[in-house]
Amino acid sequence: MKNVMLALVAIFSVGFANAQTQVGDATLPNQMTIEGIDLVLNGAGMREKVVFDLYAGGLYLQSKSSDAKSIINADETMVMKLDIVSKLVSSSKMTDAVDEGFEAATNDNIGPLADRIEKFKSFFSEKIVKTNVFDIAYIKGVGSVVYKNGTKIGVIEGMDFKKALFAIWLGEDPADEDLKEGMLGID
Repeated sequence: MKNVMLALVAIFSVGFANAQTQVGDATLPNQMTIEGIDLVLNGAGMREKVVFDLYAGGLYLQSKSSDAKSIINADETMVMKLDIVSKLVSSSKMTDAVDEGFEAATNDNIGPLADRIEKFKSFFSEKIVKTNVFDIAYIKGVGSVVYKNGTKIGVIEGMDFKKALFAIWLGEDPADEDLKEGMLGID
C-alpha cells in the first residue's frame, strides 16, 4: 500500500510540475481560461534591460503558433501575461515603455490610437510592485482587457488597437527580441 501511495504522489507531482513553466523567478501556468476560452502557453521569456530582469512574459493562445504576424492580426481571444520580477518596474517606467512600444509598433503613427493609448496607460497608474501580474487580454467581441492581479482594470475597443498592442512584443521592432522569440516558442 505504501508503494502505491508513493507511486501516486510521484505521478501527481510530475503532472503538477508540468502544469507550470519557470521563467527566471516567475512561474507561469501552462494553461489558463479567460471568458470561458481555454488557452495554452505558446511560449515565454524574460524582458531584460541591460543586465536586469524586469518581467517574465508569457503568450497564451487557443492553439500554438510561431507566426507573429498572424497572431497580431488574429481576431481571437489571447493573453499576454506580464509577471513583474523587479523593483525597477514602476508606474512611470511602465507608461514610458508603453509610449515607446506603441511608437515602435506603429512606426510613429500613434495619431489614430492616441486617446486609447492614454486610456491604456492609465491602467498602470497605481503603484506597481514586484510580484504584480498583469494579464493583457484580447477578448474577441469585447476588445483589449487589462487585469492586474486578477482584477479587471479596463477595456479598450478596436482591432486596430489590439494589433498595435500585441505588436509591442511581437512586431517587427519588439520591446525585446529575445522575449519575442520566447513567446513565439522559437528560442
